[in-house]
Amino acid sequence: MRCRVVLIVSSFPKLSETFIASKFLGLFERGWDVRVVCNESSEAQMKHFPELASRSGIRQRVKTSWPHRPQWLAVLLSPFALFNCLWRNPIGTMRYLHLGFRRFGFGVLRRLYLDAAVLALKPDLIHFEFGAPARERMYLKELLDCKVVVSFRGYDLNYCGLETSRFYEDVWNQADRLHLLGEDLWRRAQLRGCPAAKPHTLIAPAIDPKRFAFKRAEVRRCKNSGSSALPFRILSVGRLEWKKGYEYAIQAIGMLRDAGIECEYRIVGDGSFLEPLSYARRQLGLAAKVHFVGALSPQRVRDYMKESDIFLHAAVSEGFCNAVLEAQSMELPVVCTDADGLRENVSDDETGFVVPRRNPWALADK
Repeated sequence: MRCRVVLIVSSFPKLSETFIASKFLGLFERGWDVRVVCNESSEAQMKHFPELASRSGIRQRVKTSWPHRPQWLAVLLSPFALFNCLWRNPIGTMRYLHLGFRRFGFGVLRRLYLDAAVLALKPDLIHFEFGAPARERMYLKELLDCKVVVSFRGYDLNYCGLETSRFYEDVWNQADRLHLLGEDLWRRAQLRGCPAAKPHTLIAPAIDPKRFAFKRAEVRRCKNSGSSALPFRILSVGRLEWKKGYEYAIQAIGMLRDAGIECEYRIVGDGSFLEPLSYARRQLGLAAKVHFVGALSPQRVRDYMKESDIFLHAAVSEGFCNAVLEAQSMELPVVCTDADGLRENVSDDETGFVVPRRNPWALADK
């Protein structure tokens, strides 16, 4: 009998979370009965991951939760969700209702609707891919009689619930095991109240070097790099968020221009911080040098890395960064900050340079 593993994420597959798609596919290929439960999934998202879309039966393993907005629709669909759970997992549903009523009263009916997609799958193990969504659903361990693993990847420990001293207490007490990306996050978990004896595993992100292989020698005539005839091509990849530190990277590009070094800076990714970054670009007069490319498929990201001379990552907070690993695998020199897990990511003076965060002068110098 194979163990059924259910991965819980907000959206799947997601361009900024290719590591989860790779993990899902890896478990599937190794014979695990792995499923995904998410709030959002679409064919438009899936088309960016041909390795998923081409596998028979993969799409049926991705389940979306029952809609909870607008509220009237959720009320209308609640009986259907309950019937589906009773049909697919009758014993588990009765256990959920029995134990849940003792714990939540009639509120268990609302929770069952929100958990219906997971409950119907009869999981042996639930893996929350991020810590914040796990903290209010740790009751699933008891109600579904399953194991629970929780991953912490950076933002959840560095920023979520800082105003609440016991924000993750239920996770520390009830999760069977924690997964963290590195030593820095494990230290932060303990600062947030996690017992030092809590079972945990540190697994750093990894990439397939066969997919990110490129011999850069002799690609360009480097003696002319930085001239008007052959400007440096600088690349960043990541969501457009404040914690990625793009404003410092843009300032560094302005300093290179002022020093007479010609360069082109391309930023791959999308997000809510596009407007202020566009304003910073205009304010510094860099519209012709800084280009926002938007979100791209993994294959197109590799193409951009092949065309670039330097990879720049100016983050002020970073649990880890797969894009930095990919750049190093493709022999693309990295200039990054010492933000959190990045210090475990780059071999300073070997595969790149690590500088203090929020320091555009140091970024420009390297």
